[in-house]
Amino acid sequence: MTPRFGPGAIVAAAFIGPGTVTTCAMAGASFGYALVWALVFATLATIILQDMAARLGVGARLGLGEALMAAAPGAFGKAAAGALTLAALGLGAAAYEAGNLAGGALGAEALLGSAAPDRRIVVMALAGVAAAALLVGEYKLLERLLVGLVMAMCAAFLIAAAIVRPDLAGLLRGLVPSVPDGALITTIALIGTTIVPYNLFLHAAAARRTWSAGDGLAAARADSGVSIGLGGLVSILIVATAAASLFPDRVAIEGAADMARAIEPAFGPAARYLIGAGLLGAGLTSAITAPMAAAFALSEILNARDDRRGLIFRATALAIVAFGAGVSLLNVRPVALIVLAQYANGLLLPVIAGVLLYVMNRKSLLGDNVNGPAANIAGGVVLIVTIGLGARSILRAAGLAP
Repeated sequence: MTPRFGPGAIVAAAFIGPGTVTTCAMAGASFGYALVWALVFATLATIILQDMAARLGVGARLGLGEALMAAAPGAFGKAAAGALTLAALGLGAAAYEAGNLAGGALGAEALLGSAAPDRRIVVMALAGVAAAALLVGEYKLLERLLVGLVMAMCAAFLIAAAIVRPDLAGLLRGLVPSVPDGALITTIALIGTTIVPYNLFLHAAAARRTWSAGDGLAAARADSGVSIGLGGLVSILIVATAAASLFPDRVAIEGAADMARAIEPAFGPAARYLIGAGLLGAGLTSAITAPMAAAFALSEILNARDDRRGLIFRATALAIVAFGAGVSLLNVRPVALIVLAQYANGLLLPVIAGVLLYVMNRKSLLGDNVNGPAANIAGGVVLIVTIGLGARSILRAAGLAP
């Protein structure tokens, strides 16, 4: 079956944001190809979890928020589950939105150079475009826009990697799991920037709107696997580009915009423009999808009308955009903000992944679409690995682990 790109590409657009571009660039520049394995794991884990979300939306005709509220036991359980989910999603989406807008501004600076306007102006312009798209854009129009931008980003980073010519042997060695000294936070950030918790809510809601039950399930799963696989490839290409061009000389960078400027003397202005355009596009796509995901989740948990004209949907989406713009305008280094958002999502991921696994085993809700043994084993492995990385990070910060 030839997949029709749709909700899966929206998920890819959501995680190929400035956080992905920046974190991958920093990983390649600082540790070479050593952390490629983390992106391969994160891509496979994302496919596993998003496949569950697609089955939930298409097969059971439920959003993840709706399924969670239906599965939670008793009034107290529903209130606790709803509050926990909204807190995790609200903080995650808001942090991501700030990083998205800041990262998009960095892309504009790399693309335009000295002609770039003040960063605050770019942030406000990107926020305005995102808000307008969320307020007036129909779902199908937004889907086409995001799919187009994802394809453009894939092309931009593929061409940039071809110009730089990564070391294939180094890439293969990077498939062996290892965490070099000082790389733990970067490893968690790479996973957190790929397996985005709010994407599980976004995917279930979007898949339900795009595919019909029955035959649509196979198409939804094909769309998910191919789109997310392409997104993971883009992330690996960014790491490879930075590793090939900057790691041998230990060039210090603070983000993808710096990488774009750093590789221009060796590889010409084309590489800089490609990376700058990719980063700007990544900022815009993710600035739309993060508020959309939070709005879907809140609408479902409150059992409100969640179409594009719903008051709760629009108010939530605009609040996330406004918060992100406000934080982006503060005197905070954009790269620090971006990496912190990825790290926080990496720590929140086990909570949301656990919620998804719990819901996907409720036969009373999902019928034949419940997880089978293979899906539960794969999901359990993802959950254990993410819990282990998060726990090691917390223990290390407390001085209780190496």
